[in-house]
Amino acid sequence: MEPSESKSKIKQVLVDELMLPHGPEEIADGTPLFGPEGLGLDSVDALQLVVALEKHFGLKVADAEVAKKVLHSVDSIAEAIAQMG
Repeated sequence: MEPSESKSKIKQVLVDELMLPHGPEEIADGTPLFGPEGLGLDSVDALQLVVALEKHFGLKVADAEVAKKVLHSVDSIAEAIAQMG
């Protein structure tokens, strides 16, 4: 899967699985997913996102430290998926 194709699918998964109030085209690749300066996701969203990433991409997030790095942005998720293959 091409990086741009992967990022588009990640954005769609974010919107669909987390029921975000905006469309995938409104999410920038580098926007932080958590915190007030980003999408503002919370810990419940993080759990849902981990499950969704495993379901859609086969990406397993082993622990909290790994999750902080991987779940930072669409870019970081795409990078983690690319490193799997």
